[in-house]
Amino acid sequence: MTRINVIDPEQATGRSKELLDKTQAQLGRVPNLYKAMASSPAALDGYLSFRGALVQGKLSASLREQIALLTAALNACEYCVSAHAFRGQKLGLRPEELALNQTAAASDPKIQAALNFVKKLVAKNGAVSTSEFDALKAAGWSDEEAGEMVAHVALNVFSNYFNHVAQPELDFPLTKLM
Repeated sequence: MTRINVIDPEQATGRSKELLDKTQAQLGRVPNLYKAMASSPAALDGYLSFRGALVQGKLSASLREQIALLTAALNACEYCVSAHAFRGQKLGLRPEELALNQTAAASDPKIQAALNFVKKLVAKNGAVSTSEFDALKAAGWSDEEAGEMVAHVALNVFSNYFNHVAQPELDFPLTKLM
């Protein structure tokens, strides 16, 4: 059962309505997690603004979804795992690859290095060692890309935690946690 009420976009008013309309325009739908975030327009606005800034970054859409998927798996967020597996498939990632990504594995060595870094980042609350950071750089990732990886983890930890508190109804095909 949902703990934080979801805001129906058709019934929303004020800032919540503006943000839900913006979400509908960007995604073509309004996921239940966003409807729950709309109960706090400041929270939804912050999330959408941060997400919007990161979409303009260097990381590919596929890698952004792989990072989000891994972060969700590490935070045991089945809603977010399901959402990001769904989006990853829409971007052309194979279900087998997405299953690997939940365990910080990838078929591509450079993506593997990124996911290893993300896993350590989450496990160590951001306090990665110099050698762990150097391994990311040795795989060919730039400082700019590393910074974006940190930012994507932060964005997704927020949505994972919000989901754990709000508990909205799953509105994506279920993807089981690995």
